Amino acid sequence: MSDSDNTRGGVSRDQAEEAVRTLLRWAGEDPQREGLLDTPKRVAKAYGDWFSGYQRDPREYLARTFEEVAGYDELIVLRDIEYESHCEHHMAPIIGRVHVGYLPDGKVVGISKLARVVDAYARRFQVQEKMTAQIAQCIQDVLQPRGVGVVVEGAHECMTTRGVHKRGVSMVTSKMLGAFREDARTRAEFLRFIEAGGKR
Repeated sequence: MSDSDNTRGGVSRDQAEEAVRTLLRWAGEDPQREGLLDTPKRVAKAYGDWFSGYQRDPREYLARTFEEVAGYDELIVLRDIEYESHCEHHMAPIIGRVHVGYLPDGKVVGISKLARVVDAYARRFQVQEKMTAQIAQCIQDVLQPRGVGVVVEGAHECMTTRGVHKRGVSMVTSKMLGAFREDARTRAEFLRFIEAGGKR
């Protein structure tokens, strides 16, 4: 493993693993117990995956666009993009779906790139409201479409597994920019597309 793989944010992998051992002891466990011996390594590896969004620039995914679209300038919607994130307040999972729509202005992007933008922001410590705005603003800034709409649904484990212990609750946030904010018809069409997805 190279030094760059071993150190992130000035913290070595050994230090990260020791922090996990400290939490295990604080929880009342013995990190030297057989079943927990490899847990610090596993947790550090999992963090590398869960928070890989810090190593990515979401804007780069939108750099390659296509202009040969035969003049297509109507709504494009990618719905039901599944995501996994973690709340920055309790470090508990947030799991849900994102719906993205935009009105192109002469250029479009491959649909997998929109999903990658979602993933890059989700794989960071997040507040759902912030993540919603970040996704929308990134698409607006790079593609410069006539408008962007983003709706995020999320189930927050910090609410279901601790605190009020309320299961089956999901949070919905939205961010509308350009035509999606200014034109009620465009916004309504986008929301109809999303509803159609939910009725499949």
